[in-house]
Amino acid sequence: MKSFLKLLTAGLLASATVVATGTAANALDDQQKKEFGAFIREYLIANPEIMLEVQDALEKKQQDTRTSQASEGIAANSRAIFSTASDITLGNPNGDVTIVEFFDYNCTYCKRALTDMETILSSDKKVRFILKEFPILGPDSMAAHRVASAFKAIAPEKYPQFHKQLLGGQQRATEQTAIAVAAALGVSESAIRKSMKDNPNDQQIRATYELANNLGVTGTPFYVVGNEAVFGAVGHEELSSKISNIRSCGKATC
Repeated sequence: MKSFLKLLTAGLLASATVVATGTAANALDDQQKKEFGAFIREYLIANPEIMLEVQDALEKKQQDTRTSQASEGIAANSRAIFSTASDITLGNPNGDVTIVEFFDYNCTYCKRALTDMETILSSDKKVRFILKEFPILGPDSMAAHRVASAFKAIAPEKYPQFHKQLLGGQQRATEQTAIAVAAALGVSESAIRKSMKDNPNDQQIRATYELANNLGVTGTPFYVVGNEAVFGAVGHEELSSKISNIRSCGKATC
């Protein structure tokens, strides 16, 4: 142990020297490095749970960083998050609590989260739910979202049904499957294609991408609940808890 402490002390001193001077003049010599490395390896093999602790600490640090970036982004981009005209608002347009969801029609977790939104909207008539189309899973997703945008322009009152059928379907969302859903709801393929040509949604998608970048969004679903970012499909119970918190203390986490 004394030998290890000696090596550890030398290593720490060497590290401090590197930080202070930018050089490794006092770094461990080759024999010390060898002994130090062998001890660390032996210790980690005998105590592998340490690696789990390190992994947990890394994940927490990364999550804290993401949460901090998202919080700053929410504060700086409130209008783009909550007041974009091209977004679809479900539930109560004058609700006392707003949830914003970034989603992709081919996101498996978004498909699972569809029932979370439906549960919240059916049980709480004071929630405003905003959907932000965020196609990040390849060309099929981009094409499906373009059809969705055209459908919204033609029949906004039917968009909730379109959204539910396309996101809740078993097939991969593509241009053709999205057009098939639109046709089943009474909007023809010719009308969809004309709308896509006349009003391409490229600018809308670029704006959503820019917003997502400012918030540190790397996947879907991603929620903004009041003043807080929520990463992933956390379930309707957690979302409902944050709604209650906003009503009781003004923040998603009291």
